Amino acid sequence: MSAQLQQILDNSAIETLFQPIFDISNQHILGYEALSRGPKGSELEMPSALFNEAIACHKISELELLCRSKAIENFVKLNLQGKLFLNVSPKTLLDPCHPKGETLHLVEHFGLATNRVVIEVTEQEKVDDGFLLLKTIAHYRELGFSIAIDDLGAGYSGLKQWSELCPEFVKIDRYFIDHCDQSVVKKEFLKSIIELAKATNTQVIAEGIERAEELRLLESLGVQHAQGFLLERPSIQPSYEINIHCLKHLESSDNSNTFEQSMAIGWLAVEHASIEATTRCKDAHSIFEQDKTLTSLAVLEHNIPVGLLHRDQLTEVFAAPYGHALYDKQPVTSLMDKQPLIVDENELLDTVSQQITEFEFDIRRHIVITRNGEYLGLAPLRNILKHITEEKIRHAQHANPLTMLPGNVAINEAIELRLRNNYPFSLAYVDLNHFKQFNDLYGYASGDSVIKLLAEVIVEACSTSKGFVGHIGGDDFMVVFDQNDAEQVCHDIISKFEHQSRAFFTPEHIEQGGYWASNREGKKQFVPLLTLSIGLVKPDLELCINSHQVAALATDAKKEAKRYQSSHLFVCKRSRPAPAVVRLNCQKDEAFPISS
Repeated sequence: MSAQLQQILDNSAIETLFQPIFDISNQHILGYEALSRGPKGSELEMPSALFNEAIACHKISELELLCRSKAIENFVKLNLQGKLFLNVSPKTLLDPCHPKGETLHLVEHFGLATNRVVIEVTEQEKVDDGFLLLKTIAHYRELGFSIAIDDLGAGYSGLKQWSELCPEFVKIDRYFIDHCDQSVVKKEFLKSIIELAKATNTQVIAEGIERAEELRLLESLGVQHAQGFLLERPSIQPSYEINIHCLKHLESSDNSNTFEQSMAIGWLAVEHASIEATTRCKDAHSIFEQDKTLTSLAVLEHNIPVGLLHRDQLTEVFAAPYGHALYDKQPVTSLMDKQPLIVDENELLDTVSQQITEFEFDIRRHIVITRNGEYLGLAPLRNILKHITEEKIRHAQHANPLTMLPGNVAINEAIELRLRNNYPFSLAYVDLNHFKQFNDLYGYASGDSVIKLLAEVIVEACSTSKGFVGHIGGDDFMVVFDQNDAEQVCHDIISKFEHQSRAFFTPEHIEQGGYWASNREGKKQFVPLLTLSIGLVKPDLELCINSHQVAALATDAKKEAKRYQSSHLFVCKRSRPAPAVVRLNCQKDEAFPISS
């Protein structure tokens, strides 16, 4: 038996992540699926490796009970609301050696009601004794637990299992969700499942949603419950509420691009009717009556917004006894919202979102948008939140899974945007030196940690500089600078990384300034400590017509920086793309070496 698995079982070394299941129709969280992980950085961290090892060692029953216990304990500790979805293997349920009544004992021990627990039975495992499984499921249901079929459509029994188990929930397999908006077959499958669910009074959960288009289709088909990276990733401390908290999570997984004009609030401004502050309530009521689509009116003084008048508030006042008599001739300032959220058209949606969450505005309300202090239009809060979600998700789809920084697609978009708008910028290509040897010697977990450290150092160094940070992949990063501080920031990145990366080396290697390792030919060579090569270019906006040409410039500059043993910032003076046949180089350009 694996010593590592035994250590996990002996020390209860299981970490529970929770992923919310959202009720998108009623705008709340239905519950949370518990997902178990082994020790962080270990070979058994991921569930596939962990459970495969347990199966091989005939310890699957012990592992499942441990995971179940940890899930229930942490669910209660976090005071999570709604239902707890627990994954249970059918084979474990039918194992004669598996302790009976343990789940009931656990929920009672931790003070959790059985009607808040959903037993998820996966469809991916073949069950030989269907009658015994039915009997076991019936026993769970008698105790008050709910039943869900997981991965519907991915396994052996499909609709037969559905008809026999009569589950309260069915979770549609990720395969049928992936790009369902682009597949006629998947759409028809989903329609059939939804119709069958209605007929059997079963609730459908669409899991594995990663794209906004998928969510829109599912909503249009009538799916009520949704789960997936698009809405929120699994975490130790998940969100307690829908929408705003999910948006915060999505914002944290992307690096803000302060030049991205599509993320400015002004793009969502809708030209709405406005009224002067001297307007009588009676006249404002007439305006609302004439246009039933109006829900709010901006109140202005010399074209400067001073408040918002809401239809429902005015209607409520006029519906009261003597309402008209009291307020007909009063100015709208007596009833208007005197503290609406007023923002400039260039305010970033990220910033506006933070203000919305801080003040907990009614989702039905509007935000007043100005241009140079004067009234421009209104933006419905619902539209703002929807747009933020779609934009963030669009970038998150291509984010690097290790650092969660934007990947190649977003990097190219950032460069193309600046080229189209003729907006001057610099581009830095950041690359780790001697990383392969470090990874081979210290292990992939340390290698991943070093890459994440470099990402954190770059993001922190760029936090006060306008621009964009992207992760190409591996140990390569690109930074777009919109200000003239690129060189200073690059110096800071090198300095901070060299200092902080020493923590990954042994004292002996630090003292020696490196270590001995074998190269690809098997020969021993002395490898210095980790250093950085940075190539920095400032492209000519007239001569560079696409992101590929700009990236090629930065790549050439990075190659020049890698000629040096120590960390090196190479500032390339060439700003135009190289000819198609003969590539120019940067050898005669000015370089700024930095000693390690």
